[in-house]
Amino acid sequence: LPHAIQAAFNSSDKEHDALCLQHTRVDVLDQIRTWADGVDERCIFWLNGMAGTGKSTIARTIAREYYNQERLGASFFFSRGTEDRSHAGKLFTTIAVQLANVSPMLKEHICTAIAKHNDIANQSQRDRWKHLILQPLSVWTAPPNQSPLILVIDALDECDDDKDVQRILQLFAEMKSLSPMQLRVFVTSRPETPIRLGFQDIPSILHQDLVLDNVPREIIDHDIAIYFRHELKNIELSVQRVECLIDRAYGLFIWAATACRYIKGGKHFAEKRLSLILNGKMSGKSPEKVLDEIYIKILSDLIRGEYEDDEMEELFIRFRRIVGAIAILFNPLSTEALSELLKPTQGVKQMLGDLHSVLKVPESPTYPIRLLHPSFRDFILAKERCQDPQLWVDEKEAHKTLADACIRIMSVRLRRDICGLRAPGTLAKDIQAYQIEQYLPAELQYACRFWIEHLLKSDTQFLDKGQVHIFLREHLLHWLEALSLIGKVSEGVLSIISLGKKSPSLYAFLYDAKRFVLNNRSIIEYAPLQIYCSALVFAPQRSLVRKEFEQQMPSWIPGLPKVQEEWSLALQTLEGH
Repeated sequence: LPHAIQAAFNSSDKEHDALCLQHTRVDVLDQIRTWADGVDERCIFWLNGMAGTGKSTIARTIAREYYNQERLGASFFFSRGTEDRSHAGKLFTTIAVQLANVSPMLKEHICTAIAKHNDIANQSQRDRWKHLILQPLSVWTAPPNQSPLILVIDALDECDDDKDVQRILQLFAEMKSLSPMQLRVFVTSRPETPIRLGFQDIPSILHQDLVLDNVPREIIDHDIAIYFRHELKNIELSVQRVECLIDRAYGLFIWAATACRYIKGGKHFAEKRLSLILNGKMSGKSPEKVLDEIYIKILSDLIRGEYEDDEMEELFIRFRRIVGAIAILFNPLSTEALSELLKPTQGVKQMLGDLHSVLKVPESPTYPIRLLHPSFRDFILAKERCQDPQLWVDEKEAHKTLADACIRIMSVRLRRDICGLRAPGTLAKDIQAYQIEQYLPAELQYACRFWIEHLLKSDTQFLDKGQVHIFLREHLLHWLEALSLIGKVSEGVLSIISLGKKSPSLYAFLYDAKRFVLNNRSIIEYAPLQIYCSALVFAPQRSLVRKEFEQQMPSWIPGLPKVQEEWSLALQTLEGH
């Protein structure tokens, strides 16, 4: 089954993500454990709270506890801006794969369902839920005295499609047909409207809710105090200093985490940075305003120094390009790949080195960069929150910058037979992964997959003989070859369709390109270089794609002229009928 490898709570990219410290979140965790271990009929537990209140840390803690008890059925941590975790496309198949690893008997029932419905991965969410999860669990006999399995679904609000969110919740409600001792679902999210509406559709008898925003402030402050003392143990913290930090945090764990990263990042100047935060005038404001102010303080501290006016302006432009790109990427990139994609923008590595307070920047330049918390994306893209115009990232402009960068790198690097296969009959399955990675590195793969999505979100006006038209007329086949090599031809089809709807001036060419890809998709996926051979050879004579790339057809194929002549006659005969 296709599944999201990094969705589990203990996947490699979450290795350094924190759990709740001892003696913190005691009441919240106890309520969740009581629900998970009891005989309550309510099969869903919804933990909600505003951004930065610690929902994901609680979810990881619960997942780890029940994993250690061999009671974790599955976990799926949504994350906007990541390929497989920003949507629900692989949610139920991922849960099924993890459930199969929990119990040999469950695995047998799930495998039976796959054998019976071998196209299950392409079926609707409802059918995947029913055949891969609900029905196998309904015939599964849990070991004697075993408490129910727990599913942990974190950050449901980061699922892109609101309709998918509501459908997921409706399907979870169908667990009422199971024994309450078989499965329970723990869900975290912000209290956004689509999710709230989804829960309103579920009878209250089936779900228990806990709102973190309603937890008494003194309890939250107690937990944040423990966190500050743990994280800043190498700095002298008096009772007054701790109380001042707690007051600044305003009940937000993300504020505390961001402040600690900022302070510790100062190293020899940690004490100075602590004083800057302690002397700030932040009390009495809304939690969102408090969070915004620490982000502005950190970013202002980053871009400060003895610079000329023109140097300062250049530094702000670099900041918006680099940080803006990280905020809107559809899939995270490494420092190395981002630097290549954003060329000729300089200083990517240096700027990222100063942003550890808000970004997770791995030591290895080949590991992906991630946001420390989604609230930073919300802040940097919202003009009304990021009130410094030099720091604010215009989302449409950022998408245009990335679209241009993608087209630039593809125009320079894509070419016919990019991996040097030479033989047109080379099968995709025989091409080694290292060959593809050598000639199609991460930044080029990203450009091939997402350039059209960035283009559409930039609201760019498409002109006849403009940048997009020129690229497609020169590199359409090279782009499709690259997509074939990385197994993403289907994404290319969807992208062409989306672009065609938004671009009347390119409609005729894109419509023909769509037909060309759909007619030849199977052979292109099977043998990538056939896009220049059989795909072009057997394209209709009036095809715009054929006319544009006819010179790339391999005239050395024996008997080709005769085949073309016979094929044209056959087409004329068919058209006559």
